[in-house]
Amino acid sequence: MEQFATTVANLAQRLAEILAEKFDCKSDFFKQNCLASTCYLRMNRYPPCPIPSEVFGLMPHTDSDFLTILHQDEVGGLQLVKDGKWFAVKPNPEALIINIGDLFQAWSNDIYKSVQHRVVTNPRVERFSTAYFFCPSYDTVITSCYEPSVYKKFSFKEYRQQVQEDVQKFGHKIGLPRFLV
Repeated sequence: MEQFATTVANLAQRLAEILAEKFDCKSDFFKQNCLASTCYLRMNRYPPCPIPSEVFGLMPHTDSDFLTILHQDEVGGLQLVKDGKWFAVKPNPEALIINIGDLFQAWSNDIYKSVQHRVVTNPRVERFSTAYFFCPSYDTVITSCYEPSVYKKFSFKEYRQQVQEDVQKFGHKIGLPRFLV
């Protein structure tokens, strides 16, 4: 797991740099703000569910980080929304899935969009996945590289707190619309 975490951490740094090359921002932003101590790895297990039409493995959401790197097994269950319709992501245990998160959307001023996704359960087979979340420190201020900015400046801590408050109050994440200018 340590080797996997190190490999995907380096990949996340490089991908963020590549995605940011078109912007006139500091090229070391991600190296300065997304350290090993602020990013994390999550291992997920989704047990078989006899009523898959009624139970999600993960409810529809966007990730609150910059980037997520996901490795899933051959079972499947990950779905992405496009044009209002849900599409299954064909599982390939030899591939990684890269999702843009909310922070990258705000930082890029909506040039890159956070991906809404969910996980559906399987009635007979358990599913496993490993996700690496590329995050800044809580004190990192997220501000757009372009003016006028679509979003007001906010820290990652403020964002996480607002997401948690919304989930407690409404039962779901509202996310970036809370930070529109």
